[in-house]
Amino acid sequence: MKTSKIAYKPVGLALGVVGGMIAGMAFRQAWKLIEGEDDAPDATDEDRSWKEILIAAGLQGAIFAVVKAAVDRSGAVATRRVTGTWPG
Repeated sequence: MKTSKIAYKPVGLALGVVGGMIAGMAFRQAWKLIEGEDDAPDATDEDRSWKEILIAAGLQGAIFAVVKAAVDRSGAVATRRVTGTWPG
C-alpha cells in the first residue's frame, strides 16, 4: 500500500465525521423546507405514513451521498495540492 494512502486514512476519517455533520444539518434544513417540520420521521414512527417515511429516507440518503462525495473529492484534491500525489 502506498504511503500516501496510509497517511490519508486519518484525514479521510476526520473528513467523514465533518461530512456527516454537514449532511445532517443539510437534511434537517431540507426536511424543514419540504414538510415545515423540525423532526423527520423515523422508520418506527407509528403516526407517519409509509410514503412520508420512505421519502424522508430517500432524501436523507441522497443528501448524505452527495455531501460524502463532495467532501471526499475535496480532501483528495487538497491532499494532491499539499503532497503532489493523489491519495486514492
